[in-house]
Amino acid sequence: MPPPTVPFFLTSTTLATAAKPQRQQLPAQPPPCDAQNPDASLAASYTARMRLNPNLALRLFDHLLRSGADPDPIAYALALARCARERDYPAVAQLHGHATKHGAASHRRVRNGLIHAYSVCGMLHDARKVFDYGSEVDMVAWNCLLRGYSQGGDAGALWEFFTDMPARDSVSWNTVIAWCVANGEYVEAISVFQEMLACQECQPDRVTLVSIISATAYLGALAQGLWAHTYVCRKGIEVDEKLSSALISMYSKCGFIEGAVYVFENSCVMRSVDTWNAMLAAFTANGYSERALDLFTRMESTGFVPNRITFNSVLNACSHGGFVKEGIGCFERMTSSYGIEPDIAHYGCMVDLFCRAGLFEKAEDMIQTMPMEPDAAVWKALVGACRTYKNFELGKKAGHRLIEASPNDHAGYVLLSNIYALDGNWKGVHKVRKLMLDCRVQKVPGSSSIELDGVIHEFISGDKCHSRKRDVYEMLSEMCKLLKIVGYTPDTSQVLLDIDDEDVKESSLALHSERLAIAFGLISTVPGTPIRVVKNLRVCGDCHNAIKLLSKIYGRCIIVRDANRFHHFREGSCSCGDYW
Repeated sequence: MPPPTVPFFLTSTTLATAAKPQRQQLPAQPPPCDAQNPDASLAASYTARMRLNPNLALRLFDHLLRSGADPDPIAYALALARCARERDYPAVAQLHGHATKHGAASHRRVRNGLIHAYSVCGMLHDARKVFDYGSEVDMVAWNCLLRGYSQGGDAGALWEFFTDMPARDSVSWNTVIAWCVANGEYVEAISVFQEMLACQECQPDRVTLVSIISATAYLGALAQGLWAHTYVCRKGIEVDEKLSSALISMYSKCGFIEGAVYVFENSCVMRSVDTWNAMLAAFTANGYSERALDLFTRMESTGFVPNRITFNSVLNACSHGGFVKEGIGCFERMTSSYGIEPDIAHYGCMVDLFCRAGLFEKAEDMIQTMPMEPDAAVWKALVGACRTYKNFELGKKAGHRLIEASPNDHAGYVLLSNIYALDGNWKGVHKVRKLMLDCRVQKVPGSSSIELDGVIHEFISGDKCHSRKRDVYEMLSEMCKLLKIVGYTPDTSQVLLDIDDEDVKESSLALHSERLAIAFGLISTVPGTPIRVVKNLRVCGDCHNAIKLLSKIYGRCIIVRDANRFHHFREGSCSCGDYW
């Protein structure tokens, strides 16, 4: 037999380079073959080795071609799978051409491999061509192209293709639900999940539930999260690490910390560092700093080695709880005990720790000595503290640095404008707002949502239309009267507008979205029921004080999750303390 011609793979620099470190693992000579059908046996032998060594699939495929034997469809599929993992489009195109010349491109496994490989390489046009020219397109092909559309960013094409599918399995539904969650379409994700249950094409699996629980967490929809957890228990679905962490995060983001504790303590799977981190983050976000530090001590005593994420949660707990000494100790132990070099997030936690305690000199020293440039989070912590402690000069400097670090984020402009407004410098306020306008940065309107009987109701500060708007405003009027009776005085300094009329300022405060949502919760739920509100922005200081009093007046636990953290209001106090 004459020696084989040089295979096409040797023209691919990527493939040749990637295979070099594995050269010593390859056989010095071709495997023995069956005398009756040597080519088929040789191809089968190489295919078997490709199965056992998926990382060497392309190199083995190359040797198979050099041996003179024709690859079977499985060999093509294994080689394409390796190309897909490497996102190697040129190699996929070469394999496609080779398979077409040898009549293998129409085989089901090869065709599906091509659709998948083209899709993950972002070549949806080529993937669609292979899909459309296939004589028999199975569910795998549909799902491969659907996943490609979900990664391609074309929402219209995704929905159209999903709707046109003749049948859908759990992979199809999971792909669309995961796309909704990844793109912030949380209500849509739950809607698709409900459609999945209604059509009864297939049953939700663990992957489905992780996505849905994540969506309910972002929405703060506790009722739907409880339903999902009940479904897991009723169907006997094993709670693995991902599902356990998702449940802990969901209960945490819904402000139901005891639910998170229940999942953590009763999970059947072995706890991992990720599970401990999820519980630490839950305590920290909900203002239970002492419980977070106790859990960290317990984690160390059980032999788990904390990682960067662990220390980020612990330092955040120290910051929110005002544990300056403990925070400094944890920061030092990161390197001395565990060899973890602090990153920008850890330095940001330390700056926030000092800022919340009013230790501005220490905060500035930390910023000056940190080995990297401070990011927007660091400057935001400093500006926020300057506003709280009325350190206007430092706040102005830090505010301009914040805008430089993140020029497209509206928060920097708003914070700096707040500093100028609190200082009574309305000329400075107008300059910042003009700069914001010139940079085409828009302030996000304040909005709050509340879940009732599984339905999310949204309110926007000022003028959100709602089906029960009249009832809400009547309740809001009653709230204002009761607040004045117990001695509440509106803090009109929180109205950062150049308005002289104090009544107008008070009305502006009363119409903040979180108060509208709380009013709706009071008229829509029975006495004693906790009210849970999710706000997209930070709760202002005046609303914080008012809600503390409302929790005492109405005897309600009011839980507000804003852009920064949770606020648990009970009997006139708040878990986050009086820092503002």
